[in-house]
This record gives sequence, C-alpha cells and structure tokens, in this order.
Amino acid sequence: MNFDKELDARGLNCPLPILRCKKSLNEMASGLVLKVVSTDPGSVKDFAAFAKQTGNELLSSSEAGGEYTFFIKKK
Repeated sequence: MNFDKELDARGLNCPLPILRCKKSLNEMASGLVLKVVSTDPGSVKDFAAFAKQTGNELLSSSEAGGEYTFFIKKK
C-alpha cells in the first residue's frame, strides 16, 4: 500500500504509539496516509479506537512476526 509518511513505534508501549501517531498526523495534510509499525499487541485495539474517535480512517491493520502495521488516512 502507498503511504506518505512512516512512523516506527517498535519497542514503545501504550499510549506512546498513539501519541506519536497523533503528532505525526498533525504534521500531515488531509488525505495523506501514515504507516505505523508497532510491537505492542494492545495497539491493535488502540488504533481502531483512535481512528473511530478522531475521524481518521484506519485503512488496514496487519500482524507479521510480532510486528503490527497500520495504515491511517488523515481526515
């Protein structure tokens, strides 16, 4: 999937991946896509809730080898 910016949140635990994601999205223009890579298993629920609360679109969420990858489109 194409993305405009990447955030490496590996090794960070809740709520840091969400806080860093929020900061990155604030620096981006509307419609751009942020890729986030995290190792926190709780981030799956966190990013789904974050997208719902903020109106940003969670385009996809996947897990491979203990790493969780999210693609979030800024509203």
